[in-house]
Amino acid sequence: MGTLRFGPMSCSVDGYVADADGNFDWAAPSDELHAFVNALVRDVRTFVMGRRMFDTMHVWDTWPAGKSAVEDEFAAFWREADKIVCSDSIIAVDAPRTTLEPRLTNARLAEIVAATDGVVEVSGPTTAAGPLRAGMVDEIHLFVGPVVVGGGLRALPDGAWLELALVDERRFPDGTVFLRYGRR
Repeated sequence: MGTLRFGPMSCSVDGYVADADGNFDWAAPSDELHAFVNALVRDVRTFVMGRRMFDTMHVWDTWPAGKSAVEDEFAAFWREADKIVCSDSIIAVDAPRTTLEPRLTNARLAEIVAATDGVVEVSGPTTAAGPLRAGMVDEIHLFVGPVVVGGGLRALPDGAWLELALVDERRFPDGTVFLRYGRR
């Protein structure tokens, strides 16, 4: 039986993962922050994401080695993990260890988590909205960046009610703060 984690998601102080124009370039991690993310994803066995998140992350499937040690390390974790893309707007995915789940239900996600030995990470606020509202998520990992974007795509959905306990936190020199919450 696995655990279900939301994140790691970068968001603005006002709670958005992308601004009103869909930009999130303000969330690019420093090498120190990226190394920290690498440590967080070591235990991820399956990444579950929507099409937009997959479009962003797919670059790691063909990442050219040698750019930086921290990026090479993440690319290795990414390639070793299973990926599930949740989208009914595409008919196939062309990436190693990647399957398409056109309509991910909470029941199907629960089956995936139960069949996984390790962490299932659901990322992307749209894909994670149902599991968050249903109280299925065991942990939430947020990286709050020192920016206010004033609107856009929210990190957490309306209608979710979760009682959480702060499990860990860390500050980074660029002003980003990592917050790890578990269910109470």
